[in-house]
Amino acid sequence: MSSKDARGDKGASTGKRVGGNKKMSGAKLSIGSKGTGGGKKAAGRPHRGGKTKSQASSRQRTGRPSHRGASFDASALEGAEFIEVSNVALPLDAGLESPASEVNRPTPVPLSTETNHPAPATPAASPAPAEGSHAESLSRAAIASALGVAPEDVASFSLVKRSVDARKKSNVHFNATYAVHLAQGVAYDALSPARGVNVRAYDPPAPLAIPDLRSLATSSDERIVVAGTGPAGLFCALYLAEAGLRPLVVERGAAVDERTAAIESFNAGGPLDAAANVQFGEGGAGTFSDGKLTTGTKSPHIRHVLEAFVQAGAPDEILWQAKPHIGTDKLPAVVKSIRERIISAGGEVCFLTRLVDIELAGGAVRSVVLEDSRTGARKAVEASRVIVACGHSARDIFELARDRGFALERKPFSMGVRIEHPQSLINRAQYGAAAKHAALGAADYKMAVRVPACANGTRTDVASDNATRGVYTFCMCPGGEVVAAASEEGGVVVNGMSRFARDGENSNSALFADVRPDDLPGNDVMEGVRLQREVEHAAFELACRNGGVPYAAPAQTVGDFLVGATSSSGQAEGGQPGGTVAAASEARRRTVAPGSHRRVGAAESHSRLFVRPSYPRGVVWCDLRECLPEFICDALAQGLPLLDAKLHGFADPSAVLTGPETRSSSPIRMVRGENFQARLASDLPDSDEEPATRVYPCGEGAGYAGGIMSAAVDGLRVAEAIAAEFSSR
Repeated sequence: MSSKDARGDKGASTGKRVGGNKKMSGAKLSIGSKGTGGGKKAAGRPHRGGKTKSQASSRQRTGRPSHRGASFDASALEGAEFIEVSNVALPLDAGLESPASEVNRPTPVPLSTETNHPAPATPAASPAPAEGSHAESLSRAAIASALGVAPEDVASFSLVKRSVDARKKSNVHFNATYAVHLAQGVAYDALSPARGVNVRAYDPPAPLAIPDLRSLATSSDERIVVAGTGPAGLFCALYLAEAGLRPLVVERGAAVDERTAAIESFNAGGPLDAAANVQFGEGGAGTFSDGKLTTGTKSPHIRHVLEAFVQAGAPDEILWQAKPHIGTDKLPAVVKSIRERIISAGGEVCFLTRLVDIELAGGAVRSVVLEDSRTGARKAVEASRVIVACGHSARDIFELARDRGFALERKPFSMGVRIEHPQSLINRAQYGAAAKHAALGAADYKMAVRVPACANGTRTDVASDNATRGVYTFCMCPGGEVVAAASEEGGVVVNGMSRFARDGENSNSALFADVRPDDLPGNDVMEGVRLQREVEHAAFELACRNGGVPYAAPAQTVGDFLVGATSSSGQAEGGQPGGTVAAASEARRRTVAPGSHRRVGAAESHSRLFVRPSYPRGVVWCDLRECLPEFICDALAQGLPLLDAKLHGFADPSAVLTGPETRSSSPIRMVRGENFQARLASDLPDSDEEPATRVYPCGEGAGYAGGIMSAAVDGLRVAEAIAAEFSSR
């Protein structure tokens, strides 16, 4: 996954009625015993003025305390049946009971509102805690306080979003958004929202509409081919299948069950399977990561993707968590369920089948050549369209695209290491005295700084981005493990993962520095791939040279790394390259099994931190400067103290750096037009004409996404574009 993950958004709406006495788009509401309104519209409710006796008494009960916000305009809520109340401060004890339950799980039917498919019960929010429970009482009281009414004036409510607010360690709490129905007789202009609380008409998300294109589908001899079963390929294929276009989905790797067995074998010391590993196989690289579902993209498809995951068996709580995740232990079953939906809707899925050629005729795709990943046998398949959703590690696809005349360009990516701490340290740093509260779980972090681009020991006042380099954390895995993510023989790659419970001893995160196109020599578009391979092979050789078993990972403590990075000569005393302390020399010459404590060197003697490296093939204590580029190491060394100022203990001398992590995102972009079709290198650069290749670069590997959610959203956008082409016939 790449660095562009954050969260989605919702559009505001005013004055929209949401269902009267119906369920709120499939969500169960918490009904108060004293509220008479329930889920029904209050008869004759005066939304503006005309306060009833109950309203007046409510105002007397609650008053307008000094913490109330500015004058509230209730006219924007005219006609709304439910209101959305955000920035509600919620005590941690309210989180001890999960608001999720089976009533919030959507029925696994096609995600379509067309008449040929019944619309699913789209959950707009999750149920509140059980009526009468302590958590329900706390939630109701918090909503009432936020609105300036009495608790009995809140007839029903449902959780829409919840996050942890730990800005003040003395007051760690939840920040929540609710869909609220007020009791009968309570007018909107009787509300007195607290300062910072936002109130608007609740607008439930619309379900995804998929047209019925079965009558327009091409013949069985001309299939729409989707190459790749990562998030982009899966969601593109799911949409196309449910539209009746019968896509042929090919995946170079194995189905998820076989893939899981191959990864477990590799982690235990077995050989690398080039067709079934952390990078390749059903679900893509994200299947064996934390399964983070945050994104910086803002699209209504974010909700559609989350709902599809829930329909496929993901936990309901991803619908209301501010930072949702599924977990490596649950993702395999989820992606398998999505595959089964594609097949049941008329699609075909072929594993261990690699796209090796795209044949064009008149500038448009005519056929593809597919190869059996095990036997090497090849066959040609006529294709009307090809979606290239192969992921950032399918490097042969970049070479194929270049050789077939498609336009490619360099794009920024990142490179670095995994930094590993005890999870307890992160919990204390983020939550303070509240760290052990049962409702909080494992804490996470996300940080970024900028450092001088040239490590010359001096800072510059030049404002240009080229004068500085970004150093940041990414894909933080609370309670997780460092993953052996190699996909090519003789190369070491690391990544991170967490299980759903996030209950492991350590946390880990990517610690990255930017790699810009102008950091690379020459003009060859493949130079970024070449750099990645060089670093991965150098890491493999470095670990072996220092006594490690094949695919052991080079590792170094932060203390040792900074000793080398800050040495004016570039070497530590005694001529040791890169500053690896002499006290660690014995430990670095053998592979340290995962879970073992490292030997503490001189640079860490003052630290009480003990980290058990979790990389499954074992680590070897090395100097990371011997495998990573100098400009990356210099940036990381400058960035670590700055990040420590943001999160105390982050640069503790005994924290462990395991490397290299090179697959942050694709270093190459397949250029596409506004119609999502790939451009040819022969196209005039200033041409306004849209390409007509019928080849659709899609997702993270093609350079158009940065994680599970953004890749899945891009897959849906491409599918919509293809469906629009069929519909316009």
